[in-house]
Amino acid sequence: MTDNLKNVLLNETAGLVERKLGAQLDDLRVERAVFGLFFSGVKLSNGCGGLAFTPIKELPAAVCCPSSAQAMPLSGQLSARPVRQYLADLNSPAILKKTLALSVLNALSAACWQAEPEPGYEIVTGKDAFDEADIPEKGLTVVIGALVPMLRRLIRKGADFRVLEQDPSTLKPAEMPYFRPADQASEVLPQADLLVVTGVTILNDTLPEILKMARPGIEIIVTGPTASMLPDAFFKRGVTVLGGTLVTKPDELLDLLSEAGSGYHFFGRSAERIIIRNK
Repeated sequence: MTDNLKNVLLNETAGLVERKLGAQLDDLRVERAVFGLFFSGVKLSNGCGGLAFTPIKELPAAVCCPSSAQAMPLSGQLSARPVRQYLADLNSPAILKKTLALSVLNALSAACWQAEPEPGYEIVTGKDAFDEADIPEKGLTVVIGALVPMLRRLIRKGADFRVLEQDPSTLKPAEMPYFRPADQASEVLPQADLLVVTGVTILNDTLPEILKMARPGIEIIVTGPTASMLPDAFFKRGVTVLGGTLVTKPDELLDLLSEAGSGYHFFGRSAERIIIRNK
């Protein structure tokens, strides 16, 4: 798969942001940027904030200063950088540059929602996409990623499910009977009646291929702070719900991230869960 096809969701979303915000983008800059242990985030010069998952496991070995600098060559130059330069990094092979680019895209999506409060789809604040999932009683649920709240709910309900995960060490013993290696996706995904996907697949560019393997017409939920963006490109490819995060107090949030904060620290304080549902 070419890079353009791999990044199609991000490139389409960035193009839509540019059309919606227009000339405003020329004056927007990143005021603050933070790489946290679990999540990274930005605050834009218009006051909007955005989050993305920090892909610690995907970083190359950074055991000395030269290799560390190669992982993030823009350290010390992130503030006051134009948002257009960040959007260009959506196609960067440098995973940390792409992480901040995704945070910027999510912040710009929030700016679009401020400018267009009725965008043609439903945005619900304060709800978790896991709680909204309609688990089929007789069908199969497939979960991509070690999404603990969803796995806990499936086990409690006694549901039939499979979890596709690249790193089985992230699963608990009670979850292992449902585990299938990620390379079995082409076998497992077409059987799903409900598909719940971690937003990290947006960052590693695996989501487009996942959506191609899903059966048409099933409920597909993509969830996590990384999935906090304009949903149009996702809905066009069969996603029915995005579960994301809306940053409400960017400075407070970034302070928490710099201290290895996670969702337990910022939800309900400096950020809120949101559900974006296709009408």
